[in-house]
Amino acid sequence: MVKNYGYGKIVKMSFEEAVAKVRDALKAEGWGVLTEIDVAATLKEKLNKSMPKYLILGACNAPFADRALEAEPSIGLLMPCNFIVREDKKGVIRVEVLDANSILGLIKKNPKIAKLKKEVRTSTDKVLKAV
Repeated sequence: MVKNYGYGKIVKMSFEEAVAKVRDALKAEGWGVLTEIDVAATLKEKLNKSMPKYLILGACNAPFADRALEAEPSIGLLMPCNFIVREDKKGVIRVEVLDANSILGLIKKNPKIAKLKKEVRTSTDKVLKAV
């Protein structure tokens, strides 16, 4: 499950277990969850549309964020790093993450960001592997 903007995996656990595992893995890797969007609940409320469970966790690693903002003050437009836990129409649970190489690759000619994107990708890989 690789796209040009993110990647992920299928997990063999309940949606709730997957969310808990993602949170634990983020914490272990130095990330915190800043925002949480329950997309299914929002669409149900706003459009009366039902869909499978879908949660966006906006995560931040403070040391990475600090370095990124020092190197590129407007980079906040690309933050936080989103992780999703979603259930597809067949009931399969998927965990996915925004690819730091893709999103931070939008910033050209900044060697500090080039180095940082590799470190962020390594960290998000560890989070995904731990789930």
